[in-house]
Amino acid sequence: MTRVFEHAPIDFRGMPPAVKGLIIANVAVFLLTQLVGPQFYTLFGLVPARVLQDHWLWQPVTYLFIHGGIWHLLFNMFALWMFGVPVESQWGSREFLKFYFICGLGAAAASLAMSPHSVVPVIGASGPIYGLLVAFAMLYPDAVVYLWFFFPIKASHMAVLFGILEFYFGATGATPGIANFAHLGGMITGYVYLRWWWIWKIKAKAALGVNRGDPLIRFKRSAPPQTKTASSHQAAKRPPEAASMDDVDRILDKILTNGLESLTEDEREIMRRYSDKTNH
Repeated sequence: MTRVFEHAPIDFRGMPPAVKGLIIANVAVFLLTQLVGPQFYTLFGLVPARVLQDHWLWQPVTYLFIHGGIWHLLFNMFALWMFGVPVESQWGSREFLKFYFICGLGAAAASLAMSPHSVVPVIGASGPIYGLLVAFAMLYPDAVVYLWFFFPIKASHMAVLFGILEFYFGATGATPGIANFAHLGGMITGYVYLRWWWIWKIKAKAALGVNRGDPLIRFKRSAPPQTKTASSHQAAKRPPEAASMDDVDRILDKILTNGLESLTEDEREIMRRYSDKTNH
């Protein structure tokens, strides 16, 4: 079933802490940039030649907070709010920030690889925001997003479309002045992190029984019952020691793709049993 997300009116006080903190930091740095002048871009933007030749190693992080104009800032902060709020609400602030900066570093790595001798600063939070688009699309693939405020499109289709466009624009040079490969680097980094690294981390934690309070493997007993599927119902009836890794793998894949809320009560029970077994 297609899912439509309806954000409430923007309420800054009600935003989750990581998204709120990132917006404050970006606005503050933008104001500072206006006071300092163009040299701020050269010093704190991502200048590939300075990073690779002069080892200005702070730039792959600081460039994320610098924007070239008010519309650049507003668009990125709007996208951060739109995709960041549901993702942070699903993961928690710590995992959200980790993902955000990993995607930012991936975007920086793509810029360095594609233009290692460039002295033109790359700036903006677009890299991690494109990574958040991927995360949102993987968590809520059927959610409807209004592209450019007018055209309804599924989140999964939007992520694929944007990935194709960024590759095309980057390969043809059709949009000079825009770091298309940085955007694409953020998307690829986000996908790889979620599809391979993060799922194996979840599996390792479940297998080792590490940190049962981690939001990635915590399941609430008060969750409302949902429709049971034949496979999950049969698996839940097995004794704890008979719950196979195939069941656990299937459920972890489902969490990664559709989020915790997609689990049935039987699937939550399987994970509780498995977690209990690995901790005894």
